[in-house]
Amino acid sequence: MSDSHTTVTPSAWKERGRLHAILRLLWADKLATLAALFLILVVACAILGPWLLDGVATRQNLRGRNAPPFDLARGWAFILGGDQLGRPLLARIIVAAGNTMAIAVGAVVVSLTVGSILGLVAGWSRGWAGNLIPRLADVIMSFPSLLLAVIVLYMLEPSVANIVLVLAITRIPVYLRTTRAEVLEMRERMFVQAAQVMGASPRRIMFLYILPMIVPTLTTVATLDFAFVMLAESSLSFLGIGIQPPEITWGLMVAQGRPYLTNAWWLSFWPGLAIILTALSLNLLSNWLRIALDPTQRWRLEMGGKKNG
Repeated sequence: MSDSHTTVTPSAWKERGRLHAILRLLWADKLATLAALFLILVVACAILGPWLLDGVATRQNLRGRNAPPFDLARGWAFILGGDQLGRPLLARIIVAAGNTMAIAVGAVVVSLTVGSILGLVAGWSRGWAGNLIPRLADVIMSFPSLLLAVIVLYMLEPSVANIVLVLAITRIPVYLRTTRAEVLEMRERMFVQAAQVMGASPRRIMFLYILPMIVPTLTTVATLDFAFVMLAESSLSFLGIGIQPPEITWGLMVAQGRPYLTNAWWLSFWPGLAIILTALSLNLLSNWLRIALDPTQRWRLEMGGKKNG
């Protein structure tokens, strides 16, 4: 009988080493570590919450209207209290995380994709495209993003798809201008000129040589922009032109609790706290990414990791 051995390929060892290095850099920044753990919890709630707690979050119990927090007599779901219809706030916050995160992720992905492609073209082209595309970004940025979203959503149905589309359009100039600035600087570098001499097509140079170089910058911007989009969606829901009942988001929960601030502050406090902590965690993680992805500043985290080790 021959013994079976698990063979670990060099590529697997390389991936393990890379993951270990990332975790060490993250552990060197304790605030970023806490932020990452909190965001993992939020993502888990967004994925599993609607599946596990949707029935609990929508079940009405008029005897528990505006139930105070930390009253476990009604069950664990009422640890944060109940809303104006006796529905448990904890379950509703967990379920609402799904819609809030879906809108934010959708808007960031769409704006990142469209904006980076337009930015690559605008930065590389020396003809009409290089002049027209930046002017398009200037036109969009000339309108306040929240005001533009309000105007469009007044004319359209306030559905999830429309909110994602509106918020994505308002954020496209951020990625377009960032990508264009990076391309304008990189197209004069030696490796780009060498690729041109070797006969590489402009498309190949943009997507295989330049784009990987600016992905760290775009990742940092997207992480920070994620918090802005989430706050914008919460603002729209608070104004009553975002997600409509029976769907729920954190911003809508804050808006629904506004009439009860004097006698049931917890209706708006807990979803508002979730918004604040998520935005703060995204900002802390964005700051860590900016340092970790910059070779000239990464030594700060590496030195911190050695001291902690």
